[in-house]
Amino acid sequence: MAEVTDVAPAQTPPAPTTLGALRADGAAFRPVKAEIRANLLARLGTGEPSLPGIVGFEDTVVPEVERALIAGHDLVLLGERGQGKTRLIRTLVGLLDEWTPVLAGSELNEHPLNPVSVWAHRQIAEHGEDTPVGWLHRSERFGEKLATPDTSVGDLIGDVDPIKVAEGRTLGDPETVHYGLVPRTNRGIFSVNELPDLAERIQVALLNVLEERDIQIRGYRVRLPLDLLLVASANPEDYTNRGRIITPLKDRFGAEVRTHYPLELADEIRLLQQEARTSGLGAPSGHDGFDAPVVPQHLVEIVARFTRLVRESSHVDQRSGVSARFAIAGLETVAASAVRRAAIAGETRPVARVVDLPGIVPASRGKVEFADSGSDPDDDRETEVLEHLLRQATAQTFRARCGGLDLTGLQEHFTGGETVESGELVPGAALLGQLGTIPRLAELLGRLGVPEGEESAEQAAAAVEFALEGLYLTRRLAKDTDGTRTVYGA
Repeated sequence: MAEVTDVAPAQTPPAPTTLGALRADGAAFRPVKAEIRANLLARLGTGEPSLPGIVGFEDTVVPEVERALIAGHDLVLLGERGQGKTRLIRTLVGLLDEWTPVLAGSELNEHPLNPVSVWAHRQIAEHGEDTPVGWLHRSERFGEKLATPDTSVGDLIGDVDPIKVAEGRTLGDPETVHYGLVPRTNRGIFSVNELPDLAERIQVALLNVLEERDIQIRGYRVRLPLDLLLVASANPEDYTNRGRIITPLKDRFGAEVRTHYPLELADEIRLLQQEARTSGLGAPSGHDGFDAPVVPQHLVEIVARFTRLVRESSHVDQRSGVSARFAIAGLETVAASAVRRAAIAGETRPVARVVDLPGIVPASRGKVEFADSGSDPDDDRETEVLEHLLRQATAQTFRARCGGLDLTGLQEHFTGGETVESGELVPGAALLGQLGTIPRLAELLGRLGVPEGEESAEQAAAAVEFALEGLYLTRRLAKDTDGTRTVYGA
C-alpha cells in the first residue's frame, strides 16, 4: 500500500486500544465515502480549499470532483500527461479522517465495529470486548497501481497462497487467500493509474469491485463487502477512441472528469512557483558557500510562456501534450545553471539570468514529442523550433514587463561601438562593471518585481541582461553568440 507523505501524522492517535474501550468512547462505523463527503462539506462550509495545492482547476475540475465525491461516485480523471491527475488523486486522502480504528493485525484494515473477514469474526468471538484495536493514519489509507500489460488479477484482487495450503488449510478455506492491492486498501482510496493499459481480462476483475463491492478469486465466493473509493486516470484518446476500456467498466464509474493544462498564464506561473524545487539547490551560507538560488519573476514568466507556446506549436504532437513537468524541470535547470556559475565564478548569491535560459532546450527536448519526429535522427529542426519558441517567450515577457519603459539611456552606451560581454560563467558584478552607471535602473527593477530595498548587484545584473536581450529581440541592439559567450552591441 502506498503512503502519502504530505499528510503525515500531526498528532498522536486516539486512546482506545480495545473494542470495549472503543464502544465506551462512543465510536461509530462510517463508510469511506460518507467520511469523505462529511469532511468535504465541512471544508466547503468554512471556506477552506477542498483540494489544497491544486492550481488552475478551481473553477473547472475541482467543482466536478466535489460533486462526484458528494454523490459518492467512483470517478475517472481524463487528461493528457502532466495535467496533475495523480497529484489530484493523492490530495483526496486529505479528506479522510485523521485517524481511524482498525482491528489490530487485520490485513483488510477492518473497522472493529464492522468486521468483514472470517479472521476478524473469529478474533472478536475469542477476545470479546478485549479485542485489540489499533489506529490507522489517513496517509496509510491510500493504495495505487500503475496499470501495465503484465498486471495480473492476483496483483489487484488476490490469489490462493500455496504456503497457507501447505500449512494444512483446505483449498475451500477463505483464509488460504493472499489478498491483492485492492482488498488491502479496504476503508481507503485506491487509484488505478493509466487504466487503458490494463488488459481487458484484468479490467473484468474490477467490475464486482465497482458495483457489487465484493471480490472473486479462482472460483472462491469470497463475500467481502469492500469499503473504498476507486479512482482511475486515463488519457482521453485511449479511454474514448481506441476501445481499450471495456464498456461495462466505463458504465460502472459514477463520474468522468476532464482535466486540462492551466488556462491562464497566471496559473502556469503559480504552478511553477509551487512545484519547482529551486530553493533546495543551495544551502544556507556557511554550509556549501552560497545561498539558495534566486529565480527572478521575469524568468519564471518566460518559462511559463515558453511552455504554453510549445503546447500551442503546430510542430508538436497535440495528442501527446506537454507535461507540467516540462516547465518545472526547465525552471529547475535555470536555477541549477545559476548555482553552477556561482560555484565556478565565486559568487555567493546565485541569481538566475537570461543567459541561463538556453540550457532548457537540450534538457527538455526529450519531454516533447514532435508531430514529424523520427523522420531523420540527425535533424536539428526540433532544437531550432524550441530555441525559436524560447526567444518568442522572452520577447513576449519583455513587452509585457517593460513596455513603455524608456531604455534609451541603456542604448546610448553602445552608440560609440562599445560592447558588453556576457555568458553563462560571467559573474553579475563583471557584467555591471562593463556598463557603469545605468539610467532608470530602479524603475527597471520595479517593473521586474524586485521589492524596493531588497535590490542586490546580482539582481541588478539579471535585470540589465534581460533589458539587453529585450532590446536585441525588438531589433534595437545587435547581439553575437558564440558557444557560451554572448556579446551585445556593435
